[in-house]
Amino acid sequence: MDPRTNPYSPGAGNPPPELAGRNDLIENATIALDRFREGRSARSMLFVGLRGVGKTVLLNHIARQSEAAGFVVVQIEVPEKRSLPAVLIPPLRTALLKLDRIAAGGVLAKRAIKALGSFVGVMKVRYQDIEFGVDLDREPGTADTGDLEHDLSELFVELGQAAQEKNTAVVLFVDELQYVKEDELASLITALHRCSQRQLPIALMGAGLPQLVGQSGRAKSYAERLFEFPAIGPLGEVEAKRALEIPAQKLGVSYSPDALSEILLQTKAYPYFLQEWGKHSWQCAKTSPIRLEDAISATELAVSDLDASFFRVRFDRLTPTEKKYLRAMAELGPGPHRSGDIAQLLSKGVQTVAPTRSSLIAKGMIYSLSHGDNSFTVPLFDGYMKRVMP
Repeated sequence: MDPRTNPYSPGAGNPPPELAGRNDLIENATIALDRFREGRSARSMLFVGLRGVGKTVLLNHIARQSEAAGFVVVQIEVPEKRSLPAVLIPPLRTALLKLDRIAAGGVLAKRAIKALGSFVGVMKVRYQDIEFGVDLDREPGTADTGDLEHDLSELFVELGQAAQEKNTAVVLFVDELQYVKEDELASLITALHRCSQRQLPIALMGAGLPQLVGQSGRAKSYAERLFEFPAIGPLGEVEAKRALEIPAQKLGVSYSPDALSEILLQTKAYPYFLQEWGKHSWQCAKTSPIRLEDAISATELAVSDLDASFFRVRFDRLTPTEKKYLRAMAELGPGPHRSGDIAQLLSKGVQTVAPTRSSLIAKGMIYSLSHGDNSFTVPLFDGYMKRVMP
């Protein structure tokens, strides 16, 4: 069929044509944010799940809705090996400038901008990766001690008071939150806790890999009372079929039941993979309906595309030792797998391979929800490891 009208959109954070199966999560987030804005108690939300489940898509969707509803939105994607102040400072300045422009009157936003100036000044000394060339006025005695936990808390209080004065709320949408170092994550949690205690309208909507739950708990023991941790997983059968069928139906195209069953079998109903298989099934089909043979042909093309991009970019970041560790995991199947079983397959002691395991967790390639267990953060990665390292 015509590739120009292909409705599917596989990609990093690309919004799918049909955001299926996430309505309850979106509604819960909307309710929480409305409560924050009105000064009522609510918990921030940290969405956790594997790669390809649509965390970024969900976060971006809620951010767009929030901005349209009048919230001041701060969007951040945390890269590896960057400090929290380095990624926070530029978008916080943008948020404060937005606050300063809302309505007329009010002095707290201008005061908060000066507090940000103080924060930038001391953090540039402590963190060498801060690249911020704007010269801001400073508020002496506010957010300028050089202690991240103390200064970030003071800065957030100033930010929250400015938002309160303008009858709105500031929402930080932070993706890849698992890359924030635990001591810096502790400072962020403390700052949000301070605002919560003072009923100031600042919320966090974050997303990260499954290890984020444990990281938050280790950073601050009260994190479980400050946040909800909705688990984002593959879609149910009905929702997965909707994600495939509705975009096609809008263009007068349908699927045969066995084609749908084949795609769900191959993708395990993960949203990103559904978009890949939908795209290739469309290209393989000559006419509607999309049939089983089209879905089977699509599998070969989709796997080839994934191997060349989605899987490959992660594989290329690994050291030879890390690749061998993941290949041993793949030999054991999708997981989870005990550290001892992996070490045994590598003919090494558990303590010998422990640094490799830690490195893979830090890179976001594996995670451990219980002591000694290891799972891939990327669905279907075990199959890729077997193909790339026979």
